[in-house]
Amino acid sequence: MGYGITIRVRGRYALFTRPEMKVERVSYDVITPSAARGILEAIYWKPAIRWVIDRIHVLSEIQFTNIRRNEVGEKASVDNALQVMKGAQKPLYISVVDNRQQRASMVLRNVDYVIEAHFEKVEKEWGERDTEEGHYNIVLRRLRQGQYFHTPCLGTREFPAKVELIEDKRDIPKSPLAGTRDLGWMLYDLDFSNPRDIRPKFFKAEMVNGVIDLTGVEVRQ
Repeated sequence: MGYGITIRVRGRYALFTRPEMKVERVSYDVITPSAARGILEAIYWKPAIRWVIDRIHVLSEIQFTNIRRNEVGEKASVDNALQVMKGAQKPLYISVVDNRQQRASMVLRNVDYVIEAHFEKVEKEWGERDTEEGHYNIVLRRLRQGQYFHTPCLGTREFPAKVELIEDKRDIPKSPLAGTRDLGWMLYDLDFSNPRDIRPKFFKAEMVNGVIDLTGVEVRQ
């Protein structure tokens, strides 16, 4: 296992969308590993390292609420972007005014998590000047100074996350959630090995005394 860090992530609202819900957005009960990785990548990302989530601590009761949000009804076409890159004279934008839709969403509120994670080397991107200690020290400095590449968010950009470093794991607060809870199949990550056929990967999520342990978890497509 590579160098590890522990962070606390909080926010007023969060939306970790279940992919099986096609029209209205419905959040998972807790943050997904891919969303947790996205928070870390917002703080520090380099091609030479890959973030791996080890454990997720849920520090608040799971609460849902319904809100209405403005969304865009279309997404940018990969084929259209490739044609423009090759010189085609086509518009490369989506009109928010023409494609705005208002949809209901079931979101989480008052979320509070602790994320334990580590990074691993990406061998094909690892350079002569890269060192694990060097990357680790940069991550710590950015967390201590509140620096990030873009605002960390809780599932969607309108729900920003407050992130703070936990220097000592003994300072991790105890979760108020007791017992074992089966959270069902949850999105683990996306497989981008084929950009034209991006595949989701899932795992059987179980929370024990407020902690989801992801070490050695079995992942399926």
